[in-house]
Amino acid sequence: MVSRYRTRRRSIGIVALVYLVIGVFVAVDRGYITEGLVRQVVSALLAVLLWFLVLLGIDMHIDA
Repeated sequence: MVSRYRTRRRSIGIVALVYLVIGVFVAVDRGYITEGLVRQVVSALLAVLLWFLVLLGIDMHIDA
């Protein structure tokens, strides 16, 4: 009984992951996700995770 539950949960997780990957691919293909947007999101995540460095004056913006 326990192994069935784990297998079902794992298969739902894999289906959700495939669904998200296809969604990201379609969004990139249609122009909803751009390189600039990805840079902004990564910069924001770095600033949130490394907030103490931001307080020390370190710039977390990603420039190409």
